Amino acid sequence: MFGLFKRKPSEPVFKGNYSGLHTDMHSHLLPGIDDGAPDLDTSVQLIKGMMELGFQKFITTPHIYPDLYPNTRQTIEQAHTLLMQRLQEEQLNVTVKAAAEYFVDEQFPERIDQGEQLLTLHKNWVLFEVSFVSPPADLADTIFKMIVAGYQPVLAHPERYSFYHYKKEVFQRFKDQGCLLQVNLLSLLGYYGKSVQETARMLVKEQMVDLIGTDLHHIRHLQTMNHPLLMAEVDALLQSGKILNPTL
Repeated sequence: MFGLFKRKPSEPVFKGNYSGLHTDMHSHLLPGIDDGAPDLDTSVQLIKGMMELGFQKFITTPHIYPDLYPNTRQTIEQAHTLLMQRLQEEQLNVTVKAAAEYFVDEQFPERIDQGEQLLTLHKNWVLFEVSFVSPPADLADTIFKMIVAGYQPVLAHPERYSFYHYKKEVFQRFKDQGCLLQVNLLSLLGYYGKSVQETARMLVKEQMVDLIGTDLHHIRHLQTMNHPLLMAEVDALLQSGKILNPTL
């Protein structure tokens, strides 16, 4: 097995962790406000585990999904404050920023039209997702609204939407319109199924991936991430220079 990591002198050294990514920009670490960490103890456990895997900064992105997780800036900031207090008690010196993962429904364009200040990943970057059942008919219009309002759209886990599988031209349209594409780390390992994995690998091959996120929800995700072949694959992907996580 160790022969997998033999290298030529010009090849990058395999780090054995995710330190090259530096920042995880998609996770559900805030306690008790969505389908991620249910409490502070779990939040701390997940963050400690992620730090052991080499991550140094976290931009956590609780769902804002009115029908299931009707979070607001206030509920997210309150949960973030509780988490930061607990991390201070644990003497964990780590940066955790709170943003959001917005679900695009009929209400989302109204947020933009009304001038709501959206929670951003970095500068003006907004993470959004769509239904896993079918895409919004007016998604292109919504993306345009975001850009006109001054936001940089970031589409979460495009490889997980079955209606887009293997459709390179659809992903290219997103890129051409100005979207950044964020692939889930575990998609590369086949955690969500073969077709998701193959679509993620297609995006990698076509150099369409801008960001990698763990989309961490629970301990099973963390345990699955502890895989040397996946770490090596991420190291290789970083060599393209196109992955933006280290800049966050």
